[in-house]
Amino acid sequence: MNQRRVLIVDDELPARRLLGEYLRAHPGWLVVGEAVDGLDGVRLAGELHPDLVLLDVQMPKLDGFEVLGSLDPAIAVVFTTAYDQYALRAFDVHAVDYLLKPFSQARFDEALRRAEDRLGSRRVLSAEELAQAARPEGSFPARLVARDGSTVRVVPVADVDYFQGQDDYVEVFFSGESCLLSQTLRSLESSLDPSAFVRIHRSYLLNIARLTKVEVLASGSRVAVLADGRALPISRAGEGRLRAYLETR
Repeated sequence: MNQRRVLIVDDELPARRLLGEYLRAHPGWLVVGEAVDGLDGVRLAGELHPDLVLLDVQMPKLDGFEVLGSLDPAIAVVFTTAYDQYALRAFDVHAVDYLLKPFSQARFDEALRRAEDRLGSRRVLSAEELAQAARPEGSFPARLVARDGSTVRVVPVADVDYFQGQDDYVEVFFSGESCLLSQTLRSLESSLDPSAFVRIHRSYLLNIARLTKVEVLASGSRVAVLADGRALPISRAGEGRLRAYLETR
């Protein structure tokens, strides 16, 4: 039998055991792994390539919505949680279903049937659109998730010095390190707090808290000097945005 592959992501052992027990009534589905937090869930999903993820919402390290934004869009997702305030957000991000704990075998079976119907259908929202839809209105992300194969990095936004756009990728520089995000600089800029980040160049998005001064070079061009001495180019349009920002502060 060609079994469907299931990954369970939940920080509570009793919840993982219950899902495994409910799945035993469905021999066409095979549990290929269990993750105890969101970060582990992203890593295992990249390694195991499940057809379905049973995903808790509230977990350490990464919550379920942050995990979803890092999954292959072809993976079906059923959220599980004890908190009903997440229901609308779950469907906003195109989850297959939403199971409110405690749920019965019959309710689980219904969600599994919906997952079967959805398998192979890619979610139409991009990762950044998923993340935006999952956040409460008017809020901004406090951390970013970067994937490199099975390696997952979580970067607190407050630790970021600046972002550099590279076609469909963004390199994020933070705490003396850097890693890549799979999105454009434009989409990233639209998701961040505009009171904290300013686009100083078409390729650079600066955490304004890291700016110490603006220097004029012999050529007449300007650079933003960071607290650690690094200098980033400022375009004419970027200079206008930076000046407008500083004038309002």
